[in-house]
Parts: sequence; C-alpha cells; structure tokens
Amino acid sequence: MKILRAAVTSVLFALALMIILPSDAPGQTPPEQPDMTIDAATRTEVFHTVVKRLNEAYVFPEVAAKMGEALRARAAKKEYEQITSAREFARKLTADLQEVSRDKHLRVRYSHQPIPPRPERREPTAEEREQFKREMSRINFGFERVERLPGNIGYVDFRGFFAPELGRDTVASVFNFLSNTDALIIDLRKNGGGDPEMVALICSYLFGSEPVHLNDLYWREGNRTEEFWTRKEVAGKRYTGKDVYVLTSNYTFSGAEEFSYNLKNLK
Repeated sequence: MKILRAAVTSVLFALALMIILPSDAPGQTPPEQPDMTIDAATRTEVFHTVVKRLNEAYVFPEVAAKMGEALRARAAKKEYEQITSAREFARKLTADLQEVSRDKHLRVRYSHQPIPPRPERREPTAEEREQFKREMSRINFGFERVERLPGNIGYVDFRGFFAPELGRDTVASVFNFLSNTDALIIDLRKNGGGDPEMVALICSYLFGSEPVHLNDLYWREGNRTEEFWTRKEVAGKRYTGKDVYVLTSNYTFSGAEEFSYNLKNLK
C-alpha cells in the first residue's frame, strides 16, 4: 500500500518575479517581509506566471487546470482589482489555490527583494554538515522530551523529522531507553513534518525487520519517483509487539501526517 504525496511546492514573488521552490525544513516559516505597493501590471504578471508554473510543474495536472480556471474566474469578477498590497495579494492567491487543491504545501509567498535563480543542488561540504549537525543537536534532533510515565508507559514529544544521517544515533538512544516500557505514546501535536527518510527510519523501529513500502514521492518535472521503505537493520532496539499511540493536532503536518498514516494503515 502506498500514498502519492503532492510535491512540496511554494510560489514566491518579488515585484513581477515568480518562481516555485520546495519547503524543506520542518515547520518552516519564512521571515515576515516589508510590504510593497503593487499595481495592476504587477498583479497581472504575477497571476499569469502562477498559472503557468502550476500547469508546468504541479504534481496533478488536472488539479493545476482547475486551479487556473478558478483564478481566472475570480479575476473575471475583479476580485483582485482592489488589492494593492503585495503581502495581501500573496495571501489571497494562497487561499484561492488551497480552496481548490486542498494542498497546504502549495502557497504563494511574497519577497521584498528579487529572488535570485536557485543554484544547482550540491552535496554539502563536511564543514557544512558538521555545522548543521551542531545546530540540530541543540534541539536534540526534534526529540523534545522522552520519558517513562507511571504504569510503565513510554512517552516521546517529537517536534520534527530531521535528516537521519545526522540524528540516527539519537533515534537509537531513544528506542533503547523505551525498550522496556509496555506501551508507547508518540506526541506529534507540535510536529510540522520534515525529512521523509527520517519518517522511514523511525517507522523501521516500529515495524518488523522485513522491509515495508511506506510511500512514494513523485516529481512531475523530470517524471521522477522516489520510494521509501522501512529498513531491515536499525542501530537500536525495535519496538514491536506493543501498543503504540500517536497524538496529533491541527498543527501536525506533512511528514508527521505521513508517519501517523503509516502506523495506522500499514502496521
């Protein structure tokens, strides 16, 4: 069983510049930008570029077409005509797109400064990796609290799924600590998602040693699919044969939603 997740997509604009970028960090929130007054020409260029990029890149072509139709219908009714704030225009477009797509990853963001072309992806240097690992270690790789509650119940307050190559030792330590508890509560109420590889790693501790297909990520640009499976081997003790409860909230999002889905439907 698998689920097809929409590509994580954001649309940003500075003046009339529009590009689509992914959001990578768990619960990532861009800094608030100074507002800017926009005119009809800017609104028109932004509008047409959003529709064009959706048709080119959005993971579901039929949904992209519906979003374009919805935006054109609103424009024909002059719903955007009185908007002169760049920030408000971004918010309005986001709301209108999400009303059709129901995809909270899809959003329009405003940048006060022109956005440079995105550089080619490259592997981080050893120094960059070490710096990022130090930064993530300060928040314990998302593990806010791990404890044994009365009644021998394990509890994990987990805030974000960070890269497993950085946090795998912490994950192993967490499950080693929890291994003698009789049941486990995983609290994702403040978890905004993150790296699908970390989702797969933590699921690996809760499933058996036989690999389980969890999910696919599909990129329409390049027609590329990436599969995610549980791992046959893990560094710590697996937590199997016991009850596991997952706490969620309206903040729980993206990778945290997938994790909850995996445990509910695939275990």
